[in-house]
Amino acid sequence: MSKRFIAAENGEMDMSMYGQNAVKQRRRVTFVVVVVAVCVIGFVGGRVSMILQYPIMKEPAFGNLSYAYNEIMDNYLNGAESKSLVNGATEGMVASLDDPYSVYLSGAAGEQYVQSYDDHFVGIGVNIREQDGEFIIESTIKGAPAEKAGLRSGDVFMAVDGKSAKGITLTELKQLVQGKTGTIVKLSIRRQGSGEPLEIPVTRGDVPITTVTFGMKEGKVGEIVVTRFADKTAEEFNRAVDTLLGEGMKALLIDLRGNPGGLLEPTIEIANRFVPKGDTIVQVVYKGESKVITNKSEQKTPWKLPIAILVDDHTASSAEVLTAALKTTAKAVVVGQKTFGKGIVQNFRQMNDGSVLKLTEAQWRSPDGQWIHKKGIKPTVPVATPAYALLPRLPAGLQLKTGDYGDKVQTAQQMLQALGYSIRDEAGIYDEQTTDAVKAFQRGEALPVTGIMNDKTAYRITLRLSEKFGKEDPQRNKALELLEAAEAGSK
Repeated sequence: MSKRFIAAENGEMDMSMYGQNAVKQRRRVTFVVVVVAVCVIGFVGGRVSMILQYPIMKEPAFGNLSYAYNEIMDNYLNGAESKSLVNGATEGMVASLDDPYSVYLSGAAGEQYVQSYDDHFVGIGVNIREQDGEFIIESTIKGAPAEKAGLRSGDVFMAVDGKSAKGITLTELKQLVQGKTGTIVKLSIRRQGSGEPLEIPVTRGDVPITTVTFGMKEGKVGEIVVTRFADKTAEEFNRAVDTLLGEGMKALLIDLRGNPGGLLEPTIEIANRFVPKGDTIVQVVYKGESKVITNKSEQKTPWKLPIAILVDDHTASSAEVLTAALKTTAKAVVVGQKTFGKGIVQNFRQMNDGSVLKLTEAQWRSPDGQWIHKKGIKPTVPVATPAYALLPRLPAGLQLKTGDYGDKVQTAQQMLQALGYSIRDEAGIYDEQTTDAVKAFQRGEALPVTGIMNDKTAYRITLRLSEKFGKEDPQRNKALELLEAAEAGSK
């Protein structure tokens, strides 16, 4: 019995061990299947997540991009940087939109773009012109380090931190002068009336950027010139208006000629001052009219003075927004030429590495519902710009003389003729009569009489043309005439 029992007991033990092994094997198989399933689910989930996060991966042509990237990185003879390849691909992608206003600016270019809307930059604060191989300070910016250090208009750069300014380009000079806030640049300057070069240290610092200038014209007409719309433009503009009102302004002239636009927010803030409360300033319409933003005036005090706006074919974007709003709702008279016609809106976003994507995302319409893109805004009173005011500047390093010919010669001839010098033929040939006209001009300006159109002569001609336009400006004069009549009629 005991044996059988033992035998029977031994048999039960064998069956139990077989069952346990089978269960373990099934568990192992199940575990492997579960692990595989989890991996598959994880892979698929990850793939779906990647596609959701980066939709570009769904595009079949993305494989071409990936292949090209790998081939270049692995096999290109001269080697390549991955960052440059990716930036280049992004630039090309945006360029393929065939939209001149949409652009990708990588790295430093993006930083520079964003800084262009700041109210200051770091430097010494001088405007420089190149003349006969030398770099001359045209003017110093008020309140900037250069002015504080005693630099003057007419000073000539001899050296920067011991490096000679002779034989370098204007771009190279600017790079030498620029630097970090608080650092010192040592300038060697030649000044008229001083025998020896002056050694002037300048501590680099913030240089204010102003986009608004203003003054009072005859008849108590306040004139405000806006060069572009940046972060602090509205603040500058309102300060100008308040100052002019404090001086007894009776009418306002806003000069937007040559204004390329800029930020929309300061434009709307300026419009609030003139557009009656609750009236529409501008409507911004996004893709497929998925979003329409109507900006209405939040005017605090009603505006009662006559307004005129000066525009030309370079008045664009935000400058056109302001023109359309004031023309439509604030009874402003618009004088000049039809505006450029940029009725679309770009948003720009800066990324972690400083790069910027500027993309056309909306279009705008005027308060009366007009689309102006590629159409422009017609002036109330059309007045053309004098032909001489549209002439291009003559480039630095100029040495035109008898026997020369071409566009630069023709431009010089047209400038001289605008100043009253007799030239029968403006065909672009530097003939004897042109030489005589140049000599006559040089004589009248107390310049060396050579008959050669050099930098010094060209610069002086440009100054005289600028003075001539300042006196004759037919657009400004017409606007002043209209404002004077409007102010008289309101009495």
